[in-house]
Amino acid sequence: MKRTLMSLMLLLAGACGGPESTAGQRLTVPSPSGKHPVGTVSVHLVDQARPDPWKNDGAKRELMISLWYPAQEVKGHEVAPWMPKAAADRYQSENGLEPGAILMDRTAGHLGAPIAKHLGKLPVILYSPGANASRAYGTGLAQELASHGYVVVTVDHTYDASVVEFPGGRVERGPEVTDFAKAVTVRVADVRFVMDQLPKLDKERVFQLDRIGMFGHSLGGAATSSTMHEDKRIKAGLGLDGAIFGEVGVSGLDRPYLVVDTPGKGGMATNPVLRKFWDGLRGWRLNLTLKGAAHNSFGDDVLLIPMAAKALGLTKQQLEEVVGTIPAARALAFQRAYVPAFFDLHLRGRKVPLLDGPSPDFPEVGYRR
Repeated sequence: MKRTLMSLMLLLAGACGGPESTAGQRLTVPSPSGKHPVGTVSVHLVDQARPDPWKNDGAKRELMISLWYPAQEVKGHEVAPWMPKAAADRYQSENGLEPGAILMDRTAGHLGAPIAKHLGKLPVILYSPGANASRAYGTGLAQELASHGYVVVTVDHTYDASVVEFPGGRVERGPEVTDFAKAVTVRVADVRFVMDQLPKLDKERVFQLDRIGMFGHSLGGAATSSTMHEDKRIKAGLGLDGAIFGEVGVSGLDRPYLVVDTPGKGGMATNPVLRKFWDGLRGWRLNLTLKGAAHNSFGDDVLLIPMAAKALGLTKQQLEEVVGTIPAARALAFQRAYVPAFFDLHLRGRKVPLLDGPSPDFPEVGYRR
């Protein structure tokens, strides 16, 4: 299952003699390529109908989400941080780093900027991160999609996520998740609750709620396929080296699904659970294998983990086991091209030649229908 920076730190710090100083290193997420400026807002949600499944005190399930969207104008709206300060400080201190050792840089999202109503109805895409990760790991793709006219909702799954900052600076985290089947069940309920809240969050009535897609990395990919199995509101799904759990692995899906895997352990070539899921896909389907990639070559992980390599004491071989040999720029280019292309085809009905067959622009991508 997905190893986050947090779990890598815990695994390797003892063997490496503890992390070294990395003061001043800056995580910079590439600017989005779309023509629209990006707005963003974080929202605190409470599911009053559901006790939190990770706690035993009867507390109601709380979530933090971020909305990313094309903005009408951004003047006067400050840019959002990659991770809120209290969460970023806690995240780094629990990894044995001084707060600010890695600077969680600004994003392209402008806080509270008005949504671009002139664009009309906007398809909605949900994002679920890997196990023990943060919704921040999907920032690069979220703002890329938003710049092309999508509303993207990134979800932190509290007590499964590494750190979650709530209003007032309260930070919550849980022990590292090992019960992945339970985590997927919880995530499905989380995402369905978020979808229930979308009409209330759509203040300007521009969300195209009959055109909802979803994607995720690792356990977020499992959450994507399982939520699709449970809820027909999701019209198309994409898993970035995603796991498969539960009934969907047996019964499959009848809607479009894109399986992105790697040549290593867990990919289609070696994972019988994933192959069975693939065989059960009855709608449009595509399998793309990113050659040279490893499990953490997706999302913002491919930027963050190499930055922390020195602090972790990772050897070149150890780093390649985590993020592969593919250059980060190529891993990012793959995501920025194929993820929007998939949703353009299935949520907007646009013809997308990139998905018709192998592309000379992406020789590192294996293609299978």
